[in-house]
Amino acid sequence: MFKKILIANRGEIAVRIIRACKEWGIPTVAVHSDVDRESMHVRMADESVCIGSHQPANSYLNIPALMSAIELTNADAVHPGYGFLSENANFARILEENKINFIGASSKHIEMMGDKIQAKRIAKENGLPVIEGSEGGVKDVSEAKELCKKIGFPVLIKASGGGGGKGMKIVDEENQLENLFLTAKSEAKKFFNNDELYIEKYFKNPRHIEVQVMSGKNKTVHLAERDCSVQRRHQKLIEETPSPVLSEEVRKDLFEKTVKMVEQINYEGAGTVEFIYENGKFYFLEMNTRVQVEHPVTEMRTGLDLVEWQIRVASGEKLPLDQDQIRPKGHSIEVRVCAENPERGFLPSSGLLELYDFPEDPSASGSSLIRLDSGFEQKDPVGIHYDSMLAKLIVHDEDRKKALETIQHALKQTAIIGPETNLGFLQKLVSHPQFLEGQADTLFIDACLPELLQNQETTPEWIYWACAIDFLQSEQESARQKAANSSNPHSPWHFFDNWRMGGEEPFQISFRDEENHQREVRLIERESGFEVFSGKKCIPLNFQQQGLDVVIRYENSNGTTVKHSLRIFRHQNDIVAVHETGRIQLTLESGREHEHETGHTDSQLKAPMPGNIIRVCVKNGEQVNRGQTLMVLEAMKMEHPILAPDNGRVESLLFQEGDVVKTDEQLIEFEAE
Repeated sequence: MFKKILIANRGEIAVRIIRACKEWGIPTVAVHSDVDRESMHVRMADESVCIGSHQPANSYLNIPALMSAIELTNADAVHPGYGFLSENANFARILEENKINFIGASSKHIEMMGDKIQAKRIAKENGLPVIEGSEGGVKDVSEAKELCKKIGFPVLIKASGGGGGKGMKIVDEENQLENLFLTAKSEAKKFFNNDELYIEKYFKNPRHIEVQVMSGKNKTVHLAERDCSVQRRHQKLIEETPSPVLSEEVRKDLFEKTVKMVEQINYEGAGTVEFIYENGKFYFLEMNTRVQVEHPVTEMRTGLDLVEWQIRVASGEKLPLDQDQIRPKGHSIEVRVCAENPERGFLPSSGLLELYDFPEDPSASGSSLIRLDSGFEQKDPVGIHYDSMLAKLIVHDEDRKKALETIQHALKQTAIIGPETNLGFLQKLVSHPQFLEGQADTLFIDACLPELLQNQETTPEWIYWACAIDFLQSEQESARQKAANSSNPHSPWHFFDNWRMGGEEPFQISFRDEENHQREVRLIERESGFEVFSGKKCIPLNFQQQGLDVVIRYENSNGTTVKHSLRIFRHQNDIVAVHETGRIQLTLESGREHEHETGHTDSQLKAPMPGNIIRVCVKNGEQVNRGQTLMVLEAMKMEHPILAPDNGRVESLLFQEGDVVKTDEQLIEFEAE
């Protein structure tokens, strides 16, 4: 077995691998960029080495720096995780030449299957159906046009050496082809240093199915399939296993042909073979020569540790189980919790995780399981330089119906204060009828986006009552403490008392919810408790609090006593209330600076978030048209174009390529016609 493993990755990926190594008692080395010095994976590892600046090319993709870290720490094995260099044949080859164990596929197999055109040819030779398209790379627009006439629109342009949606373009009509072909070629060159493209028929309503395989020297086995159809911008948001659409006959055929292909190429290690599925037929898409981000759903359903199996295979051991000994049970679902704002075009968000609270695993009292994979802990900062994913929330239960109930419960009970998140959006996804019925394809989010962004539920009034009283009591206590510590004996802590000349006057506390709706609570504090105003009624309310836990009691219109329990988290003006049936996030209007959307051009030429200027597309004094790209801002691995708000003239560029900008900084001075 290995003496020490260096993890050539960061975040939740590195944390996941470190945890597996700890189970085995194998010491670990974390590598990190300068901005990741205090991150969770560094805190967890036995040793750590800084390998460069925040730019991935200077650190996590810097092979010479990684090799130096290996030599410095005497690591005898490297686990690349499932990003960055995990499918880099050159990195694997250098390790092989230096007698360092690579916990992944061989350089030969990474190269073989990393070339999407060659992989497609291998799949076809081994009996897997492939998508109609180019036999090899398409060299120019002219050749692309001829091919598209043959296979018909719509088509999909893809980078031969790509993945993750980069260099991938959907072309619906011939007049779009030239522009999208050249854009895809440019992206492919930038991200993969390989501008070769291929073209294939585009399916309008497909499912994305993938088969997890593990190969050792003695055999190849599959660990069932995952359905990864719920995607946005070709990035997966929800994964589940088994797929709700495959028949047993199709599933058996899929597994047999997949295992046959993997065996034929003498593959070793973890691999994921991906397919498009439509109208009862599956078509080979690609093979990823690594374990996937979504591997936890497979682990939850099989009870196996895929990272442990990777380490076993890389150290020369045989696979510990035969195919008939692998017996997946129940149903598992994974959602990706991201620091982003769905209502603002899924713009990534950054900030300090003031609150980071996930539900506990209820498995002790039943058959369900909840698992959290994250590279963050409470009070960790979420920066602008890397992926926006905060955590993967994974559940397992005895069938799909119960797993859906468990993931809905888990999302409702999750509370995060700090960066904006997609928690509310995920709740709507896993509760949508199309997803519940197992009918969500890869275009599901795009087709239902307006509906998914709408507020579909009314928050119970008692939630606002409880939050208002919690706020009032905390402010009163703060005022009392200030008065006690003040040198002024007449310090007015009673400012938060509701006595006024001429009689009692209700406190008025205003909130704004995640959908930007405002709600005001009017209440009076009595010796016996509180009274809240609901319309013309005044309702007596009993409020009890211990730490974060709150219980309120009141009589409803039928005269029946109602009791509710909830937990209230607050940081400054942000409040998260987690209650019996869900979670709501509120902002206190008091002390809050209001932001008004405006059509003024200045507001459209400000940085929507912190990031780096990676491209300046115009010059000072240049005349531009409405909608023309003026600059491109990069943050959290996403590019955000800054567009001309009208026809006009660029008066002054306030930042240049390579500059770092803050949220709301003015980027360009612009004069509209």
